[in-house]
Amino acid sequence: MMSRNYGTSLTEIEHINQSLADLISTPVGSRVMRREYGTLLANLLDQPTSEALYLKCYSTIYLAILRWEPRIEISKIFISSLNQGKQVVDIEGRLINTGQSLNLSIPISIGALT
Repeated sequence: MMSRNYGTSLTEIEHINQSLADLISTPVGSRVMRREYGTLLANLLDQPTSEALYLKCYSTIYLAILRWEPRIEISKIFISSLNQGKQVVDIEGRLINTGQSLNLSIPISIGALT
């Protein structure tokens, strides 16, 4: 497992974090050979920030991880706001093969600035 940015070796958890960041930030339909890969977060951009928007975000993230990342089992997804449309997706779960607990934080940008 290798870092896509630096070419260095990654631990399994670091690789999962890298894979989830790619999965979450990739719009569905943008990959030529895997049109269903990714999330619908790009469709949610510029919508007013609301509880309904967060529910849509949780749903698209959960379904994408369930389909494309078989190495983990999710127990909790939480989106925390930082500022100016920047959020962090916090994912809690466990590694399927070892049962080790997992806590990951992935920065994203969604919603319209208000």
